[in-house]
Amino acid sequence: MLSAGRDMAAPSAALRQRRAAPGGGGPEAPGGAAAGAAAAAGAAGGGAVLPVSPGTFWLTRIVLLRAVALLYLVAFLVAYHQNKQLIGEKGLLPCKLYLQSVKKYFKGKINLDALSYAPTIIWFLDWSDMDSILDNISLVGLATSAFVLVTGCANMVLMAVLWALYLSLVNVGQIWSFVFFNRL
Repeated sequence: MLSAGRDMAAPSAALRQRRAAPGGGGPEAPGGAAAGAAAAAGAAGGGAVLPVSPGTFWLTRIVLLRAVALLYLVAFLVAYHQNKQLIGEKGLLPCKLYLQSVKKYFKGKINLDALSYAPTIIWFLDWSDMDSILDNISLVGLATSAFVLVTGCANMVLMAVLWALYLSLVNVGQIWSFVFFNRL
């Protein structure tokens, strides 16, 4: 076993302290008037500007969140343009017939077994106009992902909504969702 020596120890507290203002005593709390004066003095050439505190992942969060939002945006845009032809009412493999066969397999009931076999929010909607249901799911997902992409504001609820909407489309997509993902 390796012993934890000086080389493996955490940096000392002295390295983590902020530099004091040229006329001040010790390290100031961030955001105060003294910190503003220190930043102004540093910008004027007197010292270094205060860096972003280590250990924060703000840039990683922004990049990752917007990349996921971009993927959802493209996926919902593709779904909006292709769902009517592939799984719409007059599509190649209509999802209405698929959901009816799943419902028939589970003895005509929409219960937990049917929901776990094909988890989609379409079970709870009126199936009379399936094309508009597919379009509305795609447009809501498109708007939500565009909001996250542009603003960068997201929380667990928004990301869960995007996931549930896309899961709803993928699970009624039958073979078409698998063809799309195998080509990526």
